Amino acid sequence: MTRDGQAVAPSSRPHGDGAEAAARDIEAIYRMERIRLVAGLAKQVGDISLAEELAQEALVSALATWTDNGTPPNPGAWLMTTAKRRAVDLWRRRRMMARHEASLAHDIETGRVDAHAAVEASLDDEIGDERLSLIFTACHPLLSRDQRTALTLKVIGGLTTEEIARAFLTPETTVAQRIVRAKKALRDADVGFEVPLGDERDARLASVLEVIYLIFNEGYAASRGEDLIRPQLCQEAMRLGRILVGLAPDEPEAHALLALMELQASRFKARVAADGSALTLETQNRRLWDRLLIQRGLEGLATVNHLGGEDGIYALQAALAAVHARAARYEDTDWAASAALYDRLLARVPSPVVALNRAVAHTMAFGPEVGLALLAAIEGKPQLATYPPLYAAKGDFLFRLGRAAEARTEFMQAAALSGNETERTFLSERAKTCITT
Repeated sequence: MTRDGQAVAPSSRPHGDGAEAAARDIEAIYRMERIRLVAGLAKQVGDISLAEELAQEALVSALATWTDNGTPPNPGAWLMTTAKRRAVDLWRRRRMMARHEASLAHDIETGRVDAHAAVEASLDDEIGDERLSLIFTACHPLLSRDQRTALTLKVIGGLTTEEIARAFLTPETTVAQRIVRAKKALRDADVGFEVPLGDERDARLASVLEVIYLIFNEGYAASRGEDLIRPQLCQEAMRLGRILVGLAPDEPEAHALLALMELQASRFKARVAADGSALTLETQNRRLWDRLLIQRGLEGLATVNHLGGEDGIYALQAALAAVHARAARYEDTDWAASAALYDRLLARVPSPVVALNRAVAHTMAFGPEVGLALLAAIEGKPQLATYPPLYAAKGDFLFRLGRAAEARTEFMQAAALSGNETERTFLSERAKTCITT
């Protein structure tokens, strides 16, 4: 194209839809690099909030620079270098953290022949990746369960405060306060951004696994609201599980938890009927089960066994889920194997909830009289006093024995205690069934 006979070079800066597409591409890259970026920065500056701010500033710079000049060959290193330079500028302005300034400035301002490669190499610590350090820090036992969960979803998962609040049906201000208090607690305690070693590592790993599974369970069986399932939380928990497995490939319980979540998630499409009502394992259409997730879960379980972790807490639960995944029909379920696995799990985790689930498995394997006897031993536990599954299980056992009137009372009690509307409707319908029987 020419103007007044002179060639005009086209502008390299995208316009209109092109600029919007470029911005979306940059933001997609940032989402992929965000965890690694925040993890590396947090280890350098010792503050999650500051690390997040520096990462956001790097994104703003990327949006301004890459749109004109194109995406650099190593975007992750570019973002890290930019964020670290912002940190140096900040420290110089505020005269804060003087002891870090010299070393950090030296790392950035020397070795410019291959600065990006040097930054990229520095992202990996001796254990594998600084992202693992961030996960261990976000799930520090110093924090409450609610704080660990909220901080993990915010910092590791990248969810907004609004998204976390909506997923847990919790006021946004409450979630925001949990996150702020969690960050303050870590800062005040001077918690190091590192992967612990020895016995402390095992204890901290247990905390990480607990948080991820708490997130999954709230999505798999929502405790409140109208929806029985909240897929977003389950998907986020599985994504966190995959990150953990990638960073700690020799941890059998990490593989076990991921396998457990995948096997349970495989039933999503079959758990709710077309009218929104809940469906039990007995009434689910197993052709709707996700075979790919089942395959992944079973492969993960095989990895657990290869690593020698078959007696782990999550490994035993994954093995229990696999019993159902392997049964083409409900009638094919190996309830004896399930009962034996629950015996082993209860020995590892002497919990009333595990004992309740064990009673269900023993009922299916050996009859409802056995189940009622096992329930009698745990009915008085304070932890189960307001736990709907206890009354639902007892109602089912009584119904199987033909004691419909007693069963109805238990189902009604379970419905009254449930905070989930779909579950409450299901239990009420079971109570009505007892009247017509």
